[in-house]
Amino acid sequence: MSSQLLTFFLLLSAVAIPVVTSNRQWCIAMYTATAEQLQANIDFVCGGQNVDCSPIQPGGSCYEPNTLLNHASYAMNAYYQSHGRVDSSCKFNRSGCFVFVDPSYGSCVYYT
Repeated sequence: MSSQLLTFFLLLSAVAIPVVTSNRQWCIAMYTATAEQLQANIDFVCGGQNVDCSPIQPGGSCYEPNTLLNHASYAMNAYYQSHGRVDSSCKFNRSGCFVFVDPSYGSCVYYT
């Protein structure tokens, strides 16, 4: 293997390994989810699953922007994080997906 190629692989490894081993992932709503799916996810999570949904209530830190997609994403991640971070906790009838970049914004914090 040439020294340039070896250097390239070493640099690539140095960048990729922290991402792969960081174990930081969030569960959010898929952009293709319907309004009905998003509302059902919010109702399920916030209706008795022992998840704190106060941040997506009026005046909460994640209320704005006031969209179903944003509110469902916050609720779905809160459920995923509080239910063992197992893949099945992010399925939501195929309307959830994983992201590896923190979706937090402003004062709205998506916990890991």
